Amino acid sequence: MDTLGARLNYARKKRGYTQNSLAEEIGVSRGVIYNLEKDKTSPQPIVINAICQTLKISQNWLMTGGGEMEDKRAASRSARVLAELYELAKNLSEEEQLYILDVIKAFRQRLGGHPGTPEE
Repeated sequence: MDTLGARLNYARKKRGYTQNSLAEEIGVSRGVIYNLEKDKTSPQPIVINAICQTLKISQNWLMTGGGEMEDKRAASRSARVLAELYELAKNLSEEEQLYILDVIKAFRQRLGGHPGTPEE
């Protein structure tokens, strides 16, 4: 992947986003994502930051192709959140845990699911 556009296209698809869904998530038009992927425009720093946070990818990798694609800090934050959820839920009854799971599923459904996560 020699260009920013190719790397963005790869990362977006790997995370399960369409151009539309990524654009909506970061608050830009689909055309912005399209033009970036086609290397037709220079990226604005605020857009690059939003893309990298949303896709959990390294800015260095996206901009230069150097280093690893995965943003280790984002993975670490996600692991901490999951650990905290586990700690909060482990002492609940099975019925309470299932209720919390239903709440999370309802929340996801209300949001229309989340790209990159499997639906049941």
